[in-house]
Amino acid sequence: MPSVAVKLYSVFFKFLLKHRLQNRIQTQPDDSNPFGVSSRPEETIAAANPLFTDGVATKDIHIDPFTSLSIRIFLPESALKPTEPDSKHPPKPRVRVSPRRSDLDPGSPACDSPQGSSQQYPSRRNSYGNFVVPAVDEAKRESRRNSYGCSNDMEGLNLISSAAAGGVYRGYSPAADNFRKMPVMLQFHGGGWVSGSNDSVANDFFCRRIAKLCDVIVLAVGYRLAPENRYPAAFEDGLKVLYWLGKQANLAECSKSMGSVRTSGGGGAEFKKADAHRHIVDTFGASMVEPWLAAHGDPSRCVLLGVSCGANIADYVARRAVEAGKLLDPVKVVAQVLMYPFFIGSVPTHSEIKLANSYFYDKAMCILAWKLFLAEEEFSLDHPAANPLVPNRGPPLKLMPPTLTVVAEHDWMRDRAIAYSEELRKVNVDAPVLEYKDAVHEFATLDMLLKTPQAQACGEDISIWVKKYISLRGHEFSY
Repeated sequence: MPSVAVKLYSVFFKFLLKHRLQNRIQTQPDDSNPFGVSSRPEETIAAANPLFTDGVATKDIHIDPFTSLSIRIFLPESALKPTEPDSKHPPKPRVRVSPRRSDLDPGSPACDSPQGSSQQYPSRRNSYGNFVVPAVDEAKRESRRNSYGCSNDMEGLNLISSAAAGGVYRGYSPAADNFRKMPVMLQFHGGGWVSGSNDSVANDFFCRRIAKLCDVIVLAVGYRLAPENRYPAAFEDGLKVLYWLGKQANLAECSKSMGSVRTSGGGGAEFKKADAHRHIVDTFGASMVEPWLAAHGDPSRCVLLGVSCGANIADYVARRAVEAGKLLDPVKVVAQVLMYPFFIGSVPTHSEIKLANSYFYDKAMCILAWKLFLAEEEFSLDHPAANPLVPNRGPPLKLMPPTLTVVAEHDWMRDRAIAYSEELRKVNVDAPVLEYKDAVHEFATLDMLLKTPQAQACGEDISIWVKKYISLRGHEFSY
């Protein structure tokens, strides 16, 4: 059974959630405004940090000028490791700058020094241990902003440093060579359609954990919330991010080819690839090349991960990706992870009857959430967005990507998620189920439960399975 602390917090959580849901039902929002909201005032927000202070750098991007849709990028520090050298071509010696990111303050020196030119990059950066950092003149601190050997011209960021304006970017900017390509994971947060945020403290902590464990770039999607924007707004936002990822990959390839054409042209003129990036920005306007994804993202190894109602979005995006096929190139969805999906149906399952009044999210409150998400004229517990087992829901299940389902013992939605996984296995889709004993809904993502051993174990279990489909070396069954 869950601990006494969890039970008490569940009572308090359900009281607040019920109060907020009832207020939203009584307050009719303006449905004519498609811009919407992706976060609530009561959410505790974690600020983005483009430095590898704790092993993961983050940045926020508003990708749609017509809606509030945004993403937060989580780039793990492992992206800075050099790619594995080819035996036929020995690697060029690399110059190491400051020994550790986590021991430096944001004003630390960013470029190489002559004294450190003989040092090599370590094969693995550790998050423990201290090094003595030599004192640096304050004037030199202001002229530098990156601790990983980048130049001072902000190459690849489409930013212009102006000393007069005081614009000095101190975050990570990709170097001009030796990019390490990493898989990309789209993460959809939970919150019952009406709450939650991609930049909340809890979601930020969870995405950092997943980025480090799975060794992937995580794109946390800030989709529009209900009731300001009802179905299918959140689903369309998820699909829009997938297409945006493909657009970014194509723009990056275009800028790369343009840069190579310019540098190889006659007349003795030399152009940097950053100039090609700026050319694309100037020509296409808002279609800007995102430097972190251009340098490190591999969209051909894309994974979807959804939490609670976010799992419903992930499943929808996976179905649309199957239907799109090669139209999504170079993006390819190779797997999806559904963490305690927000499934429901008109015919109750055994768990829906036995655990209807379970911890944190009971069935009555979840039905209220569905009423806020679905339009009144199309409300049904067997809506395709709610029940994965209804017929004619999309492409044949045999075409679906491998699907890992995570369920909790004390979650009333568990049986329907397990039934969906069984349907996938019947058509030979790799669809295992991880069930956690004495666990509750959102046991691995709720703020007060994030640091429990069970939440940590869940993240590690997910990473083991995901690496089967994103590893370039084949199946990996170890940490």
